[in-house]
Amino acid sequence: MARAGKRYADAVAGYDRDRAHEATEAVELVKRMATARFDETVEACIRLGVDPRKADQMVRGTVALPSGTGKDVRVAVFAQGEAAAAAEAAGAEFVGADDLAAQIEGGMLDFDVTIATPDMMPTVGRLGRVLGPRNLMPNPKTGTVTPDPAKAVEEFKGGKVEYRTDRNGNVHVQIGKASFEVPALVANLQAIIDELTRAKPSSSKGRYFRKATLSSTMGPGVRLDVSRLEA
Repeated sequence: MARAGKRYADAVAGYDRDRAHEATEAVELVKRMATARFDETVEACIRLGVDPRKADQMVRGTVALPSGTGKDVRVAVFAQGEAAAAAEAAGAEFVGADDLAAQIEGGMLDFDVTIATPDMMPTVGRLGRVLGPRNLMPNPKTGTVTPDPAKAVEEFKGGKVEYRTDRNGNVHVQIGKASFEVPALVANLQAIIDELTRAKPSSSKGRYFRKATLSSTMGPGVRLDVSRLEA
């Protein structure tokens, strides 16, 4: 822990924490400060000018990252028959119906995304207390409730990610790995900004992008110039 603390302190001392950076410069800084012995994840945290307590200001959806996530996404699919076979062929790690529900009720949560066909939602609904707190509950708004689970599996394994505002109006999204080239991370960040702009609620007033930072798993946050995000 001491060594990790020293790395963090050295990183913080190497740049101006109060300065807002444009995207490419921010990504370069984050990559330079990602000095852990593993390939750190790079995450964007964006505070939006919305009130998530109001249903019409909850910002939620999915975005396809053009450079992928660099992560091996594990998918669980609730489906039967041909849809189940297609999902398995597409690479889903877990496919089933009542049997899969029983595994999850027994504590099996070794997956990152849950997909379900519409007819399986009564079964999935029984798992709300388990999946809900972990943000694993399928939802039509994120494309995880679909009659074509195989396509959804391919999309999420190919770089599609979910996003949603937390209770403070923040959106946390992984944009890739520190090993990615700078243009790849910038492209992923821009895709997220474009998607959030598209998803802006009509009832949101004033500045929409309030604050934004980039950071790696073990690194400090680097401020983004939000005025450029809205340009």
